[in-house]
Amino acid sequence: MSAGLHHLAIYNFGVHTEAYATAPVQGFALREPLNFEAATRAVGFVGRSGYPGDPGPVSWGELVFPRYLVAMGRDSGVSSLSLWDDIESLMAFAYAGVHADALKHARHWNERQAWPPLVLFWIQAGGRPSWHEAVRRFELLGDQGPTAEAFTFKSAFDAEGAPYRIDRTRVKALAAQNVERQDDLISAVKALPV
Repeated sequence: MSAGLHHLAIYNFGVHTEAYATAPVQGFALREPLNFEAATRAVGFVGRSGYPGDPGPVSWGELVFPRYLVAMGRDSGVSSLSLWDDIESLMAFAYAGVHADALKHARHWNERQAWPPLVLFWIQAGGRPSWHEAVRRFELLGDQGPTAEAFTFKSAFDAEGAPYRIDRTRVKALAAQNVERQDDLISAVKALPV
C-alpha cells in the first residue's frame, strides 16, 4: 500500500431506540464527547466531520442519511464520519478503550439493523469525503457487498484495490498505546450509566 498517499474513511450509521436526549439513550449521549476525545488522542487519527449547526469540527458538507432511514419511518439517525492513517489504527481505536465500552452497550441504545453497521473506503490524503459520498459508499456496500470501493474490517482492501490482510499484532500494539492515552477517559466512562 502507498503509505501516506491515502487515508481510510469510516462512516457508520444506526438508529437509536428513542430520541437522542431521552433517558433510554443517555448512556450514548454521555459517552459521545468522551469517544470524540479518545479519537483525537488515538494513534493514526486524522480528523472527523462535525455536524451542521453543532459546535465542534466543521461539517464535511450537508448531513444526509442512507435510504434505510425512510423504511424505518424516521427522519434522522446517528452517524459519524472520520479519517484514519490506516486500517490498523482505526481498528485499534474502535475495539479497545473508550470506544469499545460504547460498542459493548450499543444494543441498549440502538435498533437492530438489517444493513451493515459501517463502511470503510480509501480517499487521497489531504481530501475529505462529504456526507453524500459516505452515504453513497454505505449503500453500495449494502447493495453489492464488500468491494474495493466500499468494504468492512472482515473483507478489507488496500488503497490499490487488492484484498488486505489486517496486521493484528500491530492492532494490539496500537490499542495498548491508545489505552495509555485514554486512561482518564476510561475512568470517566466506567462511572457512567448505561
